[in-house]
Amino acid sequence: MLEQILQHEEVFRGPDWLIEQANLKDFDAEYKRSIEDPEGFWGDWAQRYEWFKPWDKVMEWDYPNHKWFVSAETNITLNALDRHADGANRNKLALIWIGEDGSEHKVTYYELRRLVSKFATGLRSLGVKKGDRVVIYMPLTMEGVISMLACARLGAIHSVVYAGMGVGALRDRILDAGAEVVIAGDVSYRRGKAVDLRSIVEQALEDLLLRHVIWHQREMQSDLRPHEVDFHELMAASPAEVGPEPVDAEHPLYILYTSGSTGTPKGVVHVHGGYMVGTGYHLRTFYDVKDNDVYWATSDIGWVVGHSYIVYAPLV
Repeated sequence: MLEQILQHEEVFRGPDWLIEQANLKDFDAEYKRSIEDPEGFWGDWAQRYEWFKPWDKVMEWDYPNHKWFVSAETNITLNALDRHADGANRNKLALIWIGEDGSEHKVTYYELRRLVSKFATGLRSLGVKKGDRVVIYMPLTMEGVISMLACARLGAIHSVVYAGMGVGALRDRILDAGAEVVIAGDVSYRRGKAVDLRSIVEQALEDLLLRHVIWHQREMQSDLRPHEVDFHELMAASPAEVGPEPVDAEHPLYILYTSGSTGTPKGVVHVHGGYMVGTGYHLRTFYDVKDNDVYWATSDIGWVVGHSYIVYAPLV
């Protein structure tokens, strides 16, 4: 019986209306070209995006090492923000945030670029620069997404830690990444109750010499120490003057740690160029997302699905 199940083949055809409007019309032909001509396939797809400098080679493989878009320069926020904000999508909604209490916050591509640029200016005023590592410990808020994009805009490398992890997990990731700046929320909300994040962060940071801690304060504001900064005060004091920093296509975008359930957490690195092209392709073809869809992913920005399919792929 098991053998019959394993060998059984059946094709389930989608309705005609769905097939007609699908982004990927011919899977077999698409797959065949991707295997037979990967450089042409991915090179054509990458032409959808903007680059400060074009590539010399689409791919360079020396297994297990590999590079994509060799010698090209871009910045993922050039395509996630500027490409839209400077074009026809300027006043189109980019993100819709809905709080647990039903409150909504909507931003257009132009507004999102302005917010990200303001926070990037603020980070730069605190000394954050290209190549620096910044740990983000934030609940599911618009400010968490802004923090990720602002780091990317500067060429800084963000490492988001899921805001359900405890003191030890947060501390270990800060130390391993070599982060000197932490962006953190004071509370998260679950089922109408405030979940304390501040005490977790403060315990994790004991005896660590960080340059700055930036607090997104949603509850009663606490007195801040000299190296601590309020998120919204930093935003308010910063002009929107930071453009996307040109970086090599292989420049790290983020470090995301494994859960640690099978050993010491390992930091997985994703880069600006290949990650941008690959996740953008996935969302278009595998998820079949259209330009005018309202798209929602059940994940968290602390996980790779959240990075890829809440933040970066939908925006690029």
